[in-house]
Amino acid sequence: MTSNKAHKYGNNIDTDVILPARYLALYRPEDLALHCMEDLDADFAATVQPGDVIVAGENFGCGSSREHSPLAIKACGVKCIIAASFARIFYRNAINIGLPILESPEAATGILSGNQVEVDLSTGEIRDLTQNKTYHAGGFPIFLREMIDAGGLLPWLTASNCGR
Repeated sequence: MTSNKAHKYGNNIDTDVILPARYLALYRPEDLALHCMEDLDADFAATVQPGDVIVAGENFGCGSSREHSPLAIKACGVKCIIAASFARIFYRNAINIGLPILESPEAATGILSGNQVEVDLSTGEIRDLTQNKTYHAGGFPIFLREMIDAGGLLPWLTASNCGR
């Protein structure tokens, strides 16, 4: 486990705020990353570091069902998103592209922006080192952990030779 900074946001962060629609013509992940969260947090793309985490309230990723939004977050180097809850389509899109997400209402409430956070994706343990608190999130079934570790649905299918 490594410790990284938390970037905290509120409830109902929609996909149009995560990646504004005016950038949907971009297709390279690194180009999407440059505009991630810019309408909500203009400094996010410039200040986020590989391994940092996003912490948010309820219904993270609501709105349009595009994969651009979780892809932009992943391309920024975000290790995982911790939220009180996720919009279902965002939840599935995140897993499909290999972006780890954890639901923990307690962590979403307790962790503050800038806190140093340690996440163990295998156990769902979330440690706020700044406040010396530990939270837990529900884990994933083994096949979903393997899918996330592989980098998403397509790499997982390719590696497992499904359908051959």
